[in-house]
Amino acid sequence: MSPSAKLAKTPAVVGPTAETVDPALPPTPGIHAGTSGWAYPTWKPGFYPPGLPAKRFLEHYASRLNSVEVNYTFRSLPSLAMLAGWLAATPKGFRFSFKAPQRITHFSRLRDCEAAVSEFVAALEPVRASCKLGPLLFQLPPNFKADPERLGAFLTAPALNGPVAPLLAFEFRHESWFSEETYAILRAHNAAMCIAESDGLQAPEVQCASTHACFRMRRDGGYTPSEIEDFADKLSRLASNLDVYVYFKHEDEPTGALNAVSFLAACAARAGQR
Repeated sequence: MSPSAKLAKTPAVVGPTAETVDPALPPTPGIHAGTSGWAYPTWKPGFYPPGLPAKRFLEHYASRLNSVEVNYTFRSLPSLAMLAGWLAATPKGFRFSFKAPQRITHFSRLRDCEAAVSEFVAALEPVRASCKLGPLLFQLPPNFKADPERLGAFLTAPALNGPVAPLLAFEFRHESWFSEETYAILRAHNAAMCIAESDGLQAPEVQCASTHACFRMRRDGGYTPSEIEDFADKLSRLASNLDVYVYFKHEDEPTGALNAVSFLAACAARAGQR
């Protein structure tokens, strides 16, 4: 059982507010952390200053967190102008992860979708060219049971292979996927299994990619300071060998964003002690 599971009923203390945190982002080698999105006015004043206009949300977000998971791409592909704005608002070293379109994961369910995969990857080329592309997340629906043959065939798509192939992560939400057969397929294609934690399901902590790891911390109500410290201990050690991507849950309150700020601060403290 993970440290967070043991303390699942403990009220979360989300950390300092926007007014008390130093906006300078400390170095966290190998650790990329944030939330699922940034365009949330309800994060004022806890995360965003009260007078901050929406057009500067991402700029402020990127001064405090160094990665974001973009859920927009689940339903629509971003335009070149949209990507240019996002890239301009974020500093060197920032990473964007993108959720795969639902037509790939939910409608086609990984079958006969090479064209859609190619279009998705091509749309993100400006992000890759800017060295700001994190993993592409393929989140499968909860009623999608294990089909190793289909997963293996999907991973042979040309757009997912080659010298500039994107990093991949798969979030399985049916327990039948958690098997050595699945892990072997992911390892063969250097794809990460997303270690996702929610109130209803905890993925096993199995690392399948040789270059990166992906965590989605989705428990309602956030995480306590002691849990954040435990995450920082464990994931800082993991980051000595892999690039680690950690995304906390978006809620109407800025709980996840503040958890991510506290997590990065804890990781930075450990980096400074090495």
